Amino acid sequence: MIRDDAEALRTAAELAEEFRPGASGRDARRELPRAELDRLTDTGLLAVTVPAEHGGADVSAVTLAEVFRLLASADASLAQIPQSHFAYVNVLRQQGSPEQRAFFFAEVLGGRRFGNAQSEAGTRHLQDIRTRLVAADDGSYRLTGVKNYSTGALFADWIPVLARADDDLLHVAYVPADAPGLTVTDDWDGMGQRTTASGTVELADVVVPAAHVVPHHLTFTGPQLHGALAQLLHAAIDAGIAAGALAEAADFVTTRSRPWFESGYETAAEDPLLIQRFGELALRHRAADALLATAARAVDAARADLDDDSAAEASIAVAAAKAYTGSAALEIADALFEVSGTRAALDGLNLHRHWRDARTHTLHDPARWKIQHLGRYVLNGTRPPRHGLL
Repeated sequence: MIRDDAEALRTAAELAEEFRPGASGRDARRELPRAELDRLTDTGLLAVTVPAEHGGADVSAVTLAEVFRLLASADASLAQIPQSHFAYVNVLRQQGSPEQRAFFFAEVLGGRRFGNAQSEAGTRHLQDIRTRLVAADDGSYRLTGVKNYSTGALFADWIPVLARADDDLLHVAYVPADAPGLTVTDDWDGMGQRTTASGTVELADVVVPAAHVVPHHLTFTGPQLHGALAQLLHAAIDAGIAAGALAEAADFVTTRSRPWFESGYETAAEDPLLIQRFGELALRHRAADALLATAARAVDAARADLDDDSAAEASIAVAAAKAYTGSAALEIADALFEVSGTRAALDGLNLHRHWRDARTHTLHDPARWKIQHLGRYVLNGTRPPRHGLL
């Protein structure tokens, strides 16, 4: 059990150092991090957002974002796996009944993991959810559909499924991973985040008791932080990728790169042009971390005093952080090769995993729409929409 924010941060920093040495090999071999995820779970880190009244540490958003940044700086795939876990713990905080919160928070404190079955391929758009939750005569539900990009599902004890009920409103059904009719297939074939096992979940007339169904649509009827918290963790992963790539670039240049012959220096690290470039990249990295921290503080402030204005400010701050950290991760991961030289391109070194992870992860949702909402908020005072992605 982790008891407070300080312990959560210490634990995340220790785990990052523990996971870092094997991250490149796991990616190269597409070796799923089951042992590492079990280790992460065993520390109690996945239970740190359980409310204090249920026995959890109830850490701040600032702490949670830093936990994800630290883990992603070591292994971006491993950090991505529990992102949905925390999002669906938050769904229970917002809309779970007292009985549901008591049951599921006890599960999380006991080391059980949530996966996700949310996105669907081949539909008109992201929110065109076609998985159906049909009421049965005995008061239970039947769940049918196919979900894609289901990060965490392969490693989960419970799989939260986003579905539409008979009233066409969104609900989340928490389904045990071994439920009859539920199949999880590890068919993820992405160029980056290769070890997240973000495969397919198929649901064939899966029985779900009413006690495991949460009315998620109610989250968006008033001020909410569901999207802000979920997107904050995505931003933290991008910031972590940027940090990991910058650290690896610095290590390569100081230990392996040769100086350019025109520089007149004995080592590459003395080259003033390289020093200048590293300074520019460090600025990007520091700015990304600063925007992430600012966004996390805005989420914490809104949680303490939630209304339309504070929720909007949190969403806008997170949107800014996500747009910036994503571009910073891509630039720094690309610049790793620019500053390191030809040797860095050797496939066996697998330094390209940082760029592949960044490019893949930043495709979750387009930064251009976040910038649109930033512009509307600044120019016209238009609050961002409550669709759960801001």
